[in-house]
Amino acid sequence: MNLSTPNKTILVAPLNWGLGHATRCIPIIKALLDNNHIPIIASDGVALDLLKKEFPYLKFLELPSYEIEYAKNGKYFKWKLLKNCPKMIEAILEEKRLVKKWIKKHDIEGIISDNRLGVFNKKIPSVFITHQLNVLTGNTTWLTSLLHQNIIKKFTECWVPDSNGTTNLAGELSHLKNPDFNIKYIGPISRMHCKKVAKKYDLMITLSGPEPQRGMLEEKLKAEIVNYNGSILFVKGIIEKEQVKEQIDHVTYYNFMHSRQLEQALNESELILCRSGYTSIMDLSKLNKKAFFIPTPGQFEQEYLAQKLKKEGLVPFVDQEHFTIKDLEKINNFKGLSEIKTDFNWVEIFKVFQ
Repeated sequence: MNLSTPNKTILVAPLNWGLGHATRCIPIIKALLDNNHIPIIASDGVALDLLKKEFPYLKFLELPSYEIEYAKNGKYFKWKLLKNCPKMIEAILEEKRLVKKWIKKHDIEGIISDNRLGVFNKKIPSVFITHQLNVLTGNTTWLTSLLHQNIIKKFTECWVPDSNGTTNLAGELSHLKNPDFNIKYIGPISRMHCKKVAKKYDLMITLSGPEPQRGMLEEKLKAEIVNYNGSILFVKGIIEKEQVKEQIDHVTYYNFMHSRQLEQALNESELILCRSGYTSIMDLSKLNKKAFFIPTPGQFEQEYLAQKLKKEGLVPFVDQEHFTIKDLEKINNFKGLSEIKTDFNWVEIFKVFQ
């Protein structure tokens, strides 16, 4: 702990869209604690449930849900989001109202919002975390990117969890040619640590993301892995009150894992099969892992990231509809991910709250 730092009460609010936003806030929350700050966590749904399990001793507040849902057919993904826009706008306005009230009630002196658009206040330092300075939505990318950047401008700083160099993970998502707001590249962040341990599993499958796509992929993979020759660890990504473990033939199933369990399991696994979500990519990069991606159907961001890493010869991918277990053989022709070293320290980054 850095005892020389004056303690500040900081509101940390990740978006509840799958588990990625919540999990990448874990190292930030730990860094706040290490630097003598007092985090208060605010979110909703499974993101809030996950962080309560990770930090049972902290204060938690509940934010309204954006009610994000995926379409069953990927080509309707964008229209499903547009349909949900009125509910999302209502939630954002409620966020602003709650934050204003909480600042007074809990003496909050700073805000870290991971993609929660209404969690900011002009009277205190407010930070926005995103790897999507450009928001890819096909032929409407110019509009969604412009709208997102206009929201980011309201914040004191924008922290981008990527490298600003030519070697980076998010490519055009996280880089602008002429930004007109305050961007700070903090490097890829991960709750994981690479360990030298004996191999226990030939393949580890980790699922996440909103329904119904998470469940659809789970059912497809359950049918495919019957034909896999090797030991499998299958983490469904369902956050429930109690952890459930089940052994069926060569497959070990968990409904969810805590961070330390997940870190150990990833280190013990030879190959990883998962979505091409950005948090997963940061974790696998930190662990120097070989992987295979199945992007969420219709999610332009995950499709772009999968294509980028395949083009660079790092990780192969196949769309969900056409995946078969034999596709995993393609991993042998790719390098795998490796850690991107960055030179930063949390003391400097947290100076925005002084």
